[in-house]
Amino acid sequence: MKIEHIAIWCEDLEKMKSFYETFFNAKSNNKYENPKKGFSSYFLSLSEGARIELMKMDSVETLPKDVQKQFTGMAHVAFSLGSVEKVEALTESFASNGFEVISGPRWTGDGYYESEILDPEGNRVEITT
Repeated sequence: MKIEHIAIWCEDLEKMKSFYETFFNAKSNNKYENPKKGFSSYFLSLSEGARIELMKMDSVETLPKDVQKQFTGMAHVAFSLGSVEKVEALTESFASNGFEVISGPRWTGDGYYESEILDPEGNRVEITT
């Protein structure tokens, strides 16, 4: 069994698509649109086969954005990069491009080397070895 995809509701599909394409080398399909429902989406494919579905629908409410608070539901999505050096380089790339680095890079108590950043809409993204 494997995870096929995760889905993220978005306010700005194009900005989110660009983020995941730029920093995670995701490849996008063509935009799907359903004007009757006010729905649009992209599927982004990652190199190992998992996908991210970015979705927008006018009727979906926005959660409060407070990096100090966590809410019930999905906590973060994590990407394994394969090495300490890659985690450090990507963390620096996020920071130099204006994205907030919440923590790291650091070794965790359970043995992971990781950083946690916020994507353009405040979703937590973890990068690890």
